[in-house]
Amino acid sequence: MNSNTNLRDLTQGSMLKQIISFSLPMLIGNLLQALYNTVDSIWVGNFLGPEALGAVSVSSPIIFFLNSMIIGITTAATVLIAQYTGAKDVKMVKKTINNTLLLICVSGIVISITGIFFSKDLLKLINAPAAIISMASTYLNIFLAGLVFMFGYNAASAILRGLGDSRTPLIFLSIATVLNIILDPFLILGIGPFPRMEVAGAALATTIAISISFFTSIWYLNKKGHLLSINFKEFKFDKELTLKTIKIGLPAGLQMSAVSLGALAVNSIINTFGVDIVASFGMASRLEQFSMMPSQSIGMATSAITGQNIGAHKEENVKETVKWSTILAIIISATITLIAQLNPRLLLGLFTNDQKLLALGENNLRILSLSYIPYSMMFITNGVLRGAGDTLPTLIFSLTNLWLIRVPLAKYLSSLPQLGADGIWIAIVISITIGMLLSRIYYASGRWKRKKIIEHSDW
Repeated sequence: MNSNTNLRDLTQGSMLKQIISFSLPMLIGNLLQALYNTVDSIWVGNFLGPEALGAVSVSSPIIFFLNSMIIGITTAATVLIAQYTGAKDVKMVKKTINNTLLLICVSGIVISITGIFFSKDLLKLINAPAAIISMASTYLNIFLAGLVFMFGYNAASAILRGLGDSRTPLIFLSIATVLNIILDPFLILGIGPFPRMEVAGAALATTIAISISFFTSIWYLNKKGHLLSINFKEFKFDKELTLKTIKIGLPAGLQMSAVSLGALAVNSIINTFGVDIVASFGMASRLEQFSMMPSQSIGMATSAITGQNIGAHKEENVKETVKWSTILAIIISATITLIAQLNPRLLLGLFTNDQKLLALGENNLRILSLSYIPYSMMFITNGVLRGAGDTLPTLIFSLTNLWLIRVPLAKYLSSLPQLGADGIWIAIVISITIGMLLSRIYYASGRWKRKKIIEHSDW
């Protein structure tokens, strides 16, 4: 088989068409992933009550934090593979794939074991309400047991995107989503021969679903003789590639860790307001996942397209990509903001019929939705910087808007009697807006164009 058949050229034709055709499968996939994560909350919130919903919600930022620790590796994989693909260097593409999978496997096992060992300590650290720590710990530990399979799936998806393939990951994610939806009621409520596991059942359904999807993807890609097929004999630690991965991935990984730690810090403030506020924020956050998915998908498409065009020395295509990506992201996020402002309770009603939680969630969503447009614009510029391999500025911007603005501002505003928890949502909107302005200013400076990841000697 000619390995080049696995490579999709993102440097030819209309960049608008490339953005749409590449991001659409990712959008569907991301929506499925959001649904995949949200189904647990829907079943738990409707059948087990606010405390169980709070246990799932309070675990999410910890899962996000642990997952963010390998985002650097997957980001670097997408950038390197995209640029080698643009340079038509199939040998280096394959070498990068094998090195990435080896790094992910080792990292996944270490993080999973460490996370399980310290799960209760992490929950206490973020001020999780005492009433839900036991349930949250159970949910978290089961989820963490399958974390290595989630890492593997995310790595495979990142590699395929670098190759220009955003459709194959959608197939495997669809399998996971359908399985999770089917398993949730059986394991949570104990239908038929299954025991009633409640919150533990929600976590187990997710773990089983993602594990089956991961093994199915490996089987399929091996059968097809894909560039991503697994051959353990080829798994060799490559010092030069690992250093390049660290050079690109460390700032990206630290950025995501900073984001997740910022989320944990903000959640620790939220948690001091009690179970109802925790649960209402959890509902708003789940819906926010859906609202941000289109812009995130476009940003990821921008990253892959930028990487290939830089590898092919077609930097002029990057400017057109940014223009169309920004226009699409603004149109979509503005539409979703309008919906959230006009009728948020219709969406929140999916999670609960508790009138107090609905009122709190409605208030959260109306404030937080004001961040959707600046957030979407930030995704695009960050996508360009990642595609160029210039990941350090995004780390600096994240540290600035999270730790110098969001966390201290959330703590101060929420301490004001007239604002209370609303001060936290306002701080989030302000910090995202400032982060967007910083990233757009840096993009306009053009400094990212001078980044060189792949030299001629690599070809």
